[in-house]
Amino acid sequence: MVEGGPIDVLCGDYLAELTMLILAKAQAKDPSAGYARTFLTQVEAVLGTCLERGIRIVANAGGLNPAGLAAAVREVAAGLGLTARVAHVEGDDLRGSLGAVVPPVEGRPVSANAYLGGWGITRALAAGADVVVTGRVTDASLVVGPAAWWHGWGRGDWDALAGAVVAGHVIECGPQATGGNYAFLDELTDRRYPGFPIAEVAADGSSVITKHPGTGGLVSVGTVTAQLLYEIAEPAYLGPDCTAHFDTIRLTQDGEHRVAISGVRGSAPPPLLKVALNEAGGFRNTVTLVLTGLDIEAKAAHAEALLFEVLGGKDRFAEVDVRLLRFDTPDAPSNERATAHLRITVKDPDPRTVGRAFSGAAMELALGGYAGFHTTSPPTPESAFGIYRPAAVPRSAVRHTVVLPGGERLVIDDPEVAEVPAPPQAPAPAPVHDGPNRAVPLGVVCGARSGDKGGNANIGLWTRTDAEYAWLRRFLTADKARELLGPETADLTIDVWALPNLLALNVVVHGILGAGVASSTRPDPQAKGLGEYLRSRVVEVPVELLS
Repeated sequence: MVEGGPIDVLCGDYLAELTMLILAKAQAKDPSAGYARTFLTQVEAVLGTCLERGIRIVANAGGLNPAGLAAAVREVAAGLGLTARVAHVEGDDLRGSLGAVVPPVEGRPVSANAYLGGWGITRALAAGADVVVTGRVTDASLVVGPAAWWHGWGRGDWDALAGAVVAGHVIECGPQATGGNYAFLDELTDRRYPGFPIAEVAADGSSVITKHPGTGGLVSVGTVTAQLLYEIAEPAYLGPDCTAHFDTIRLTQDGEHRVAISGVRGSAPPPLLKVALNEAGGFRNTVTLVLTGLDIEAKAAHAEALLFEVLGGKDRFAEVDVRLLRFDTPDAPSNERATAHLRITVKDPDPRTVGRAFSGAAMELALGGYAGFHTTSPPTPESAFGIYRPAAVPRSAVRHTVVLPGGERLVIDDPEVAEVPAPPQAPAPAPVHDGPNRAVPLGVVCGARSGDKGGNANIGLWTRTDAEYAWLRRFLTADKARELLGPETADLTIDVWALPNLLALNVVVHGILGAGVASSTRPDPQAKGLGEYLRSRVVEVPVELLS
């Protein structure tokens, strides 16, 4: 990004819910840890060039210890013979003050972080900081803060701020906006690794998403739409600095590898800040038994019964999850076509219960189990897992603080706030089509991008034409989504939000990931493949859409 062309601010998003848990484990062993150490290696490689060219560096790599990372950046600069003005943003860490969190917190979470906005970053840049590192600000704040500094926005410039939020949301996952993980492979004529995205943010908050010349991938309305739909819920996208209304976004192709974002409307943010809690959940272990050929279900039942007979029953574990995964693909080699996996996961507070005693017991089936027994891996030890819980906290309980390069500490004032009611979901009308249909995969008509938000999964679906969207909007009700996604979602709440401005629907499946990625026993614990699974389901589509 630094060498590929002119930029003003180099942003880096290092944090996710799972990352905070990983950093908490590291900090438990070493109190001076708790930040993303890879950031230091990257800073060392580019700091001299950034200082020479006036490029500011803004990153949330501070994790649970932004002050420690700021000190480490200064050490890196000194080691290079450079002088860098480093600021950091803190106040998000609530582990010492959990009383105001709702719902009330029981026990001692290993991490508890409020999601801060971008104004601390703005103040740091205005004070001349070359490098700003933060704890848990929102991903989009890494764009909102620099944009507000550059253009001199005020706290009530809701539309401009919302536009920057949208730009930040597009570029927060790097090449996912430039062809990475993109559903329509035929559109990717440059199959090299995608170049990272650039947001050119204008004074009114509109932006253009692009990438450096000569880099791989694609920037199109489709690739930007895919990322806009990633890990969102209802159209009112709540943030600490404003509420961005995703149903007002307009996208237009503005030249090769350039997509203009305009029309974004914003309003005051909600009175509460989002909080992410991570708790120590205990220990887990998984064994995957391979079943081949005939009588797959009978072999699976026999193996499960034998394994827990050897172990002394299921009751000795706090939790047991057993899944039979079939791989009956007609075009696969014959042995693979006849293969299934029996995936057994156990959890318990006692590591000894789920450690080698469990995985070793599975190996006892090698000579006394079912015909063709083998496993996907040798016996493994137990591993710790975490539990994610979403929460909220009043803004008055959080001291959003920026520590300027000279050491001065400033508390960031709260903005004007407003309650943001969730818009009602208009039920989709029943499908009406008088012409002939053809059975094809749903993905012929729409693309998808899916991911996790705590225990929920979202699947963003978009079409490329108005006619396709009109059909999809009528067809994909919550009940139809539940039917297509299968038994796993039978008892789960599903929301379907319409974004006609993007020719898109957003499907939110509540609770499918349980207590979050670190605890989920699904083979796809972050629901990254759930969208592609939905696209693979065969449905009746009007022939007129298939020409």
